[in-house]
Amino acid sequence: MKKLFITGVSILLIGSLVACAGSSDEPATTKSEEASTIESGSTIVLEASNWKFDQEEYKVSAGEVTIQLKNVEGYHGVEIEGADLKIDGDGEQTVTLAAGEYIIYCSIPCGGDHDKMTAKLIVE
Repeated sequence: MKKLFITGVSILLIGSLVACAGSSDEPATTKSEEASTIESGSTIVLEASNWKFDQEEYKVSAGEVTIQLKNVEGYHGVEIEGADLKIDGDGEQTVTLAAGEYIIYCSIPCGGDHDKMTAKLIVE
């Protein structure tokens, strides 16, 4: 009976690991590789999922920019260090940004890796 139980649990664990690993013949690409400069007056869409944003880096021209937050997975908020911007949950806010680098971070505790949930905003 004990052997049968251990065998069943082992099969379930191996099955879950294989299902989670998936496979792909194409190399993985991230949206951060696709980041390009967005003109002033445009909208940046931040997609938040558990412990990460969809890009590691966003680029925008200095001036007025609308930041839009979409919660894809979990419940998140954003603040941008050095800018007067705070969005809780899905929503958007328009700010005027001077040239420089800013840190975007999740403002709502969202779990174990919450403190790692950051991205860079480069304003040119």
